[in-house]
Amino acid sequence: MAGNDRLRAALESLRRHLDQDLFPLEIGDAVGDRRVLGELRGQLDDYLLPRLAAIDAPLLAVVGGSTGAGKSTLVNSLAGMIVTEPGVLRPTTLAPTLVCNPADAAWFTSTAILPGLARVTGGSACAGRGEPGTLRIAPVEAVPPGLALLDAPDIDSIVTANRELAAQLLAAADLWLFVTTAARYADEVPWSFLRLARERSTALAVILQRVPAEARDPVAADLTRLLRENGLGGTPLFAVPELELPSERARLPAHVVQPIATWLADLSVDAKARAEVVRRTLTGALDSLGTRVPDLADRVERQRAGIAELRDIAARAYDVAMSAFDEGMRDGRLLRGEVLARWQDFVGTGDLMRALESRVGWLRDRLVAAFRGRPAPDRELRVALESGVESLIRATADGAAERAVEAWLALPAGRDLLEKSGVAVSGRLGRASADLPGRAGAAVRDWQGHVLDLVRSEGADRRTLARAASFGVNSLGVLIMLAVFSTTGGITGIELGIAGGTGVLSQKLLEAVFGDQAVRTLTQEAREDLRRRVRALLDEERSRFTSLVEGLGPAPETAARLREAAKAVQERGVL
Repeated sequence: MAGNDRLRAALESLRRHLDQDLFPLEIGDAVGDRRVLGELRGQLDDYLLPRLAAIDAPLLAVVGGSTGAGKSTLVNSLAGMIVTEPGVLRPTTLAPTLVCNPADAAWFTSTAILPGLARVTGGSACAGRGEPGTLRIAPVEAVPPGLALLDAPDIDSIVTANRELAAQLLAAADLWLFVTTAARYADEVPWSFLRLARERSTALAVILQRVPAEARDPVAADLTRLLRENGLGGTPLFAVPELELPSERARLPAHVVQPIATWLADLSVDAKARAEVVRRTLTGALDSLGTRVPDLADRVERQRAGIAELRDIAARAYDVAMSAFDEGMRDGRLLRGEVLARWQDFVGTGDLMRALESRVGWLRDRLVAAFRGRPAPDRELRVALESGVESLIRATADGAAERAVEAWLALPAGRDLLEKSGVAVSGRLGRASADLPGRAGAAVRDWQGHVLDLVRSEGADRRTLARAASFGVNSLGVLIMLAVFSTTGGITGIELGIAGGTGVLSQKLLEAVFGDQAVRTLTQEAREDLRRRVRALLDEERSRFTSLVEGLGPAPETAARLREAAKAVQERGVL
């Protein structure tokens, strides 16, 4: 008992790791991944945990098989009354019916097994198709105590939910009564389930129905051969002859099903035989976890890798945007158009040249400009430069958003995520945020203020104070800002050729005030500060994508914990 308690604790730990959305996106074979997860959850909930909790509980024999194999007719015949509805209309079994002795009804009406199915109880009054999602319990005296028969939906039903339910019920069984016919016993679908029974060491008996008298021996011999070749040699095999029944609801004659009834009755009263069935099926199910859970862990890692790929795609799109901004600082595009016009105003009015002549002249020009209501040319140049940098930021952010959305749409996982995010969200993702212009403008203005602070700090030195005062902080600050967009690897000449020959003069003025090395340092600091501010803006833009995958899917340690849980089950799984 102590060993069983430790095993149950290990299984409960494993079950907790499965109780999360491990496969939220269409990554790899997501449909198959979810099916594997559902099968594991189901077998733990429906069979392993309840069976370990009540090792001596009645056996559950699930009657399964293909469409039209006669499962319901067989169950009715063994029960001696109509408890489940056979018929030509497919699918016939919409809700499974469990037939048990009245003494065992309490066990099966509880939710100890198959807890996901609501219970409906009654005997022959339960006959009919029932409501999907329910389990009809039919107490019948003819069924021996200690054993229940469950009529499952078709394993090859045209209804997906029925096929899935059939697989769930078979996974919850102590014993499979697998029903096939003389005409269809070699079909692939039944054999896929029979091989699964072999892999999981599930206790099994095969009922071959509708066997013509002349074909009984050769068909039984061929089916026996197939069972042996598929590793199922020694499986009990019962052959039911082909009979003319008066109606679809008619039962098979008692003498026809007597061998099956006797075998089941002997099993129910033989405690040792019942224990062997439980031990075999339970051990097989536990052993299968040693491969099924690590396989699930591999699938979890694939899901995480797919989600990480979406995150990386967004990151790469905004890394490219940052590179595009860097290129925009180097290629001179900011020094054209309005910036060029304002630069020409700045130089053409003679501000710089007059500043060389005297500080008084420089102040006189500013006062005249203010009196006339006209902004100082250096201020106009700063505003033009601010507008140009803002436009470059918006353009790079728009490009990044477009690239990220297109890359996501090229992947099933990305399309799935965008679809689940809704039209309102996904529609806005393809362009920069609506509030980006405001944030970009504030960032550029803050940067310009930082550049002026750098100039003031550098000009505070006693050796440069007088020279800096001759030109003015604003004028020098504008020259440093322009240098950021016209040089790359340090000051070797402020390449403002498009603005005329004044570029060389501007460089000389900066060097005359601060010195060659100081100009390099000022320009580099100004450039890096702007890049940091732009990088922060782009990171905020990228977060619109990464927030969609944040917390999505399994936690990082899930796969490792699944493998650890499977190992713990194997170590404690000796019954």
